[in-house]
Amino acid sequence: MNKTSVPGLIVAGVDIGSTMTKVVIKQDREHVLLIRLTGPEYRRLAFKVMEEALEEAGLSYDQIDYVVSTGYGRMSVPFADRQITEITCHARGVRSLFPSARTVIDIGGQDSKAIKLGPHGEVSNFVMNDKCAAGTGRFLEVLADTLRVRLEELGDLALAATNPVRISSVCTVFAEHEAIAHMAQGASIEDVIQGVHNAIVSRIYYMAERIGIEPAVVLTGGGGKNKGIRQSMEERLGYSILIPPEPLITGALGAALLAEDIARRALEQSSPLVKGQRILREVKFFEQQRIDSYPTEEEQP
Repeated sequence: MNKTSVPGLIVAGVDIGSTMTKVVIKQDREHVLLIRLTGPEYRRLAFKVMEEALEEAGLSYDQIDYVVSTGYGRMSVPFADRQITEITCHARGVRSLFPSARTVIDIGGQDSKAIKLGPHGEVSNFVMNDKCAAGTGRFLEVLADTLRVRLEELGDLALAATNPVRISSVCTVFAEHEAIAHMAQGASIEDVIQGVHNAIVSRIYYMAERIGIEPAVVLTGGGGKNKGIRQSMEERLGYSILIPPEPLITGALGAALLAEDIARRALEQSSPLVKGQRILREVKFFEQQRIDSYPTEEEQP
């Protein structure tokens, strides 16, 4: 199938993560990107972020041909036409940026995942850690709070380490205690931070090894914005990894590209483009929503 942009089509991808909501509006080859913090009421936030993105793009919602939602809260986006899993969307978004990609490692706020891509960009396997904070952005948030440094400073501080400590625990609570103990024994804050980064990367590496790590490796999510994580991952792998220009946006980008595929297919087949209820407003908890699951995680290899 021809994957080039179809002139006149306007599509959107909405990625509702546990900590960030991301929107990509795609019109031909132009993109509008918007990233906002996710609160507990992500249905309301998705509605507001979409409105902001439309305003920035100079568009009305009626001009959007198709919308795909993905991520942690994808089932609660009442204006989406279809819901597609983050595994599929991340794979598509990364592959569009890096055609050579064969392994995607995504480090999010509440989970981390590794995705194995086939030669044509299809998902051949994946593994997720969504049961424990270790190996996720939450682990780094706890560390930053404990050491009283800003989260965005962790990467630069880690790069200044000269003798990283060893953090042996895979539990966030115990690892936090280990970090404090190392500090009490005179270790520098830089060495402690890099030690925690190494522990996180080690956990993610062993998780990804279950599906086989094959270059090119692409690092996405909040972890892709952390220089210490990147350095530690490259040292562990023994080769360089790829980082998207904006590591947070690959899921939403993939959702937008899949929305374009669906709209294009309808045009090619001269069939009607079936859309959802498209409730572009805040919805109540018990309000009935149309939910399509395409595909579900269970349909992946």
